[in-house]
Amino acid sequence: MNRRILGLALPNIVTNITVPLLGMVDMAIVGHLSADHIGAIAIGTQLFNLIYWNFGFLRMGTSGFTAQAFGAERWDEAVKILIRACAIALGIAVLLIALQWPISLAVPHIFDGSNHVLSLALTYFFVRIWAAPATLGLYAIKGWFIGMQDSKTPMWIAIALNCVNILASLLFVLVLKWDMFGVALGTVIANYSGLALGIIFLRRKMRRDNNLSIFNFQFSILKDALHWQDMRRFFKVNSDIFLRTLCLSGVFTFITAASSHISDQILAVDALLLQFFTLFSYIMDGFAYAGESLVGRHIGARQKRHLKLAVRLLILWGLALTVVFTGLYAAFGNQFLHIFTDKEDIIAAAGDYMGWVLAIPICGFAAFLFDGIFIGATATHTMRNAMFVATAAFFAVYYGLKAYVGEGVDEHAWNNILWIAFMVFLILRGLLQALHLRRDVYKQAE
Repeated sequence: MNRRILGLALPNIVTNITVPLLGMVDMAIVGHLSADHIGAIAIGTQLFNLIYWNFGFLRMGTSGFTAQAFGAERWDEAVKILIRACAIALGIAVLLIALQWPISLAVPHIFDGSNHVLSLALTYFFVRIWAAPATLGLYAIKGWFIGMQDSKTPMWIAIALNCVNILASLLFVLVLKWDMFGVALGTVIANYSGLALGIIFLRRKMRRDNNLSIFNFQFSILKDALHWQDMRRFFKVNSDIFLRTLCLSGVFTFITAASSHISDQILAVDALLLQFFTLFSYIMDGFAYAGESLVGRHIGARQKRHLKLAVRLLILWGLALTVVFTGLYAAFGNQFLHIFTDKEDIIAAAGDYMGWVLAIPICGFAAFLFDGIFIGATATHTMRNAMFVATAAFFAVYYGLKAYVGEGVDEHAWNNILWIAFMVFLILRGLLQALHLRRDVYKQAE
């Protein structure tokens, strides 16, 4: 079982680490321009997180449903799930592009930065929004491959996408001097390159897999896939994921917005510190994705013993990674900051909050793993409810502590309150799902 977990997790880790690497490269490129550029990237990235995270069900729901279809050997249903997810992705992307102007008008009301920072962030937004069809389409394709117990294909897609992005961003910003426009344009080009490669891999798998090849040119399956009753079931499960992700993106958007209200320097500092969280989260998500694949597969095949073993081993891997990352952050945290910026005043200010960086793996590892386990089980209502409680606790702790210390609090204490609330949020997500593991996951395999 450990070999199977690593066989799924390691390619997922490679896939996921390219995502923070992409953001880190963008941050490193603009971080050497000015503090305003760092703040603008933070706002622009968080704005797209707010948009795209809400549609994370296109990957998560697709992988859970597909894994269960794989375990039950229902190959026709596996193909239909892919079609449903891609159709919904295209519809959402068209809507986002059509609404780009109204979305942009909300930016000054959500984020509080200088006029120059907001102007740079909007330049980034108006270019990158055109990548929506490719970004959301890749969500669906990635989720389907993971559900089909294939984590290597998404890895190759992600590597190719990020290589294109890095090269394009370096060319557009450092050589052509296109500033924020160049960073965003590199992302657009890279996403469409990734989508094209994903379609090529899908075509190849359909032709080579005997279980799937019969669906190659049967257009009737498109009509069956979009049948209203099946779409209702798809939306029912994924509406829980949507609400869960809406809360998640709301919390992270609030963190960036609250940082911007404190000062431009704190906005830049927290943007840098959240890169530690991003790196850890995407490493842990590699094992969470393995959990989606294995939990869904064993539930579909009704293999309760294998299911429980997979969950136990996933938790042990999570604990081991927590120890490793806490040690790495303690030893090399300051060097890590220098990768992103050479602005010594920002690095010095970030040093006051490095204790929270060490707490991230300890407080957060369980939340990532149980998300994967519950997605594989399509027990999304429990994941949604845990997120509701954790989000409510985040805001209660933040505003409660602010009220307790009073309006005259300095910016250092204000930012510490923000990080305390964030740690409470992470702990509750994992704890509440752990309490429902037996009822909502194990019983499904009986």
